[in-house]
Amino acid sequence: MQTLPTDVTDITPSWMSETLGTEVTEVKVLDHAFATNQRARVGLTYASEGAGPDTLFVKLAPLDPVHREMIGATGMGEREAQFYADVAPTVDLLVPRCYFGASNDANAFVLLLEDLGARGCRFASNGEWGVSADAGAVALEQLAQFHARFEDAAERDKVAPWLVTDRPSMSEATSGLMRYVLDENAGKLSESYTAIGELYVEHHAWFDHIWHAGPATYIHGDTHIGNVYLDDGRVGFLDWGLSRVSTHLRDVSYFMTMSIDVDERRAHERDLLQGYLDALRGAGGVDIAFDDAWESHRLQASYTVVATFLAYMPSYAASDGVGLGNALLARSDAALADLDVVEAVRAALP
Repeated sequence: MQTLPTDVTDITPSWMSETLGTEVTEVKVLDHAFATNQRARVGLTYASEGAGPDTLFVKLAPLDPVHREMIGATGMGEREAQFYADVAPTVDLLVPRCYFGASNDANAFVLLLEDLGARGCRFASNGEWGVSADAGAVALEQLAQFHARFEDAAERDKVAPWLVTDRPSMSEATSGLMRYVLDENAGKLSESYTAIGELYVEHHAWFDHIWHAGPATYIHGDTHIGNVYLDDGRVGFLDWGLSRVSTHLRDVSYFMTMSIDVDERRAHERDLLQGYLDALRGAGGVDIAFDDAWESHRLQASYTVVATFLAYMPSYAASDGVGLGNALLARSDAALADLDVVEAVRAALP
């Protein structure tokens, strides 16, 4: 088995040659950024012209050992490599081509992905734009088809048998970090954000349950604006490290609140949700009543707080993800207010 690189500088011509199965004479680092993981673009020169892609997008585990261990505990790198190897070739969702993916027991992983930017795909790397309602409606229809297919446990087992592996709950540890953020940022957070954070600290196990309650399927798990792209107007999905078996509305709610343009969401939110439900039913999936889906959407929107609060941690301020983090925080605040999420959570608490 190949030794996996831990830094982009470890990706040598000899390693790349062995990985791609063709002689690579030069690997040039074009970009290198640090956020949740390392992300880089590399340029490649081959012994035979045209033997492979001119550029690749590279994703690696964090360099910092503590951060790498934390990410490793989530299994994100391993899960994303598994998705591209086993699931991506079988689905109609728009995802990048993967040239190589692997992980090891030392919490290292590497993914060599198609350089989507080289062919003009658009990214909101700092959350500077949102998906339009029209493009979002099409994306939700495609997610509905994906979800409908994987409601069948036998289909999941056939395509992705590793999905049955339990992912340990990290809610207790997360609640401790949430407590720190709430205390350190007292008076700086919105009232709704603070309220959900306080409720999460007290009832984290309950939140962990309700976010996954409902009919089960295979979900992306992290459909925010930083993990999607536009290819000629069609929404594609990146970063499958948090994909898992959960409930449909987790993907749907998070996509609507954290990827679709805020004003567009406000104007078309109910129609977007109804369109998803109709597409799910039409694809042979479970029939979910709109009122039930809407209440689930309001509860699912509370997850935006837990998904974004680490942006308030001091270590995050030194990363390359500050712009995106701030944009996601603003989206969370908007969703919490628009959907009266605090009221919905308090009404649902046992």
